[in-house]
Amino acid sequence: GRPDEDAIAALAEQIAAVKNAGVSITLVASGSIGAGIGELNLDARPKTTPQLQAAAAIGQGQLMRTFHDIFARYGVQVAQVLVTRNSFEDHQQYLNIRNTLAALEEYGALPIINENDTVAIEELRYGENDVLAGIVANMLGADLLALLTVVDGVLSDGEVVDVITQVDDEAMSLVSDSGSKFGTGGMATKLQAADMVVRAGSAAVIANARTPDVLRRLLVGEQLGTVFVPAERKMSSRRRWIGLTASPVGKVAVDSGAARALTEGGKSLLPSGITGVDGEFRQGDMIAVIDATGAEIARGLTNYSSEQIETIKGLQTDKIQQVLGDKPYDEVIHRNNMAIV
Repeated sequence: GRPDEDAIAALAEQIAAVKNAGVSITLVASGSIGAGIGELNLDARPKTTPQLQAAAAIGQGQLMRTFHDIFARYGVQVAQVLVTRNSFEDHQQYLNIRNTLAALEEYGALPIINENDTVAIEELRYGENDVLAGIVANMLGADLLALLTVVDGVLSDGEVVDVITQVDDEAMSLVSDSGSKFGTGGMATKLQAADMVVRAGSAAVIANARTPDVLRRLLVGEQLGTVFVPAERKMSSRRRWIGLTASPVGKVAVDSGAARALTEGGKSLLPSGITGVDGEFRQGDMIAVIDATGAEIARGLTNYSSEQIETIKGLQTDKIQQVLGDKPYDEVIHRNNMAIV
């Protein structure tokens, strides 16, 4: 229930060495609620949202004071960056965060990012800093997401799995743990975060934070923990936001021909391939594209509202103006505003 100052000091020493070697690094660290629980001398994690937020409010300052004092021993200035899910769902706020992190990099400060548990309600939270770390890594186009935990990596029959090439059902079947009594999450959310990053074309690793010099050893290529192999093609920053960060507010279903055109042909989504609409959304909203089996195959920014798509679904593009009285776009989702997922 208290920050482990020895563990933080070991990490701070490594981060300082990495920064001094010219490597850009950002730290995503949870613990505000846990630190608050310790300050309040509670026996267990509170159950209600107001109690959790109160614990976070008490713990966040203590946590940052600990980080500030320990990192200062190694000549590293720290910066607190508190975010909510809205910070990433809104593209302008997303860009603002990225610009702030770039400015902190110029100053030589270490950004320490945490979800703002004090104000975020359940519907506006990620709830897992593993997932938040994956989103930050994608936002920065980081080369590596290092998820440091209390086990040596992903385990199979007690042995560490050295390499995972795809986070599929077989990989997820290895997960059997749960969160600690003071925290949330576990190995499942770490796999989810790693999957987000490798699909975008960057590497990820899950390793034990208490392994001596773990961060420096990872960065020189030593085999530690479980390494996740990145996809061959890197997504652009915009497509990372569309496909792996923002949440869709509605869905459109497409036929098999349209599904192939999107996933294999790299085409835009036209109204002729749409078979159904689910949810209410406006022009410019993020929506999901699902195939005939109900599987999500793409996400993108829609050029038409749900009501308009309901009217023009199944039609050729030359019929749009006749039906709507106007045709601002041929495409319901242009390929430049779409990510295949």
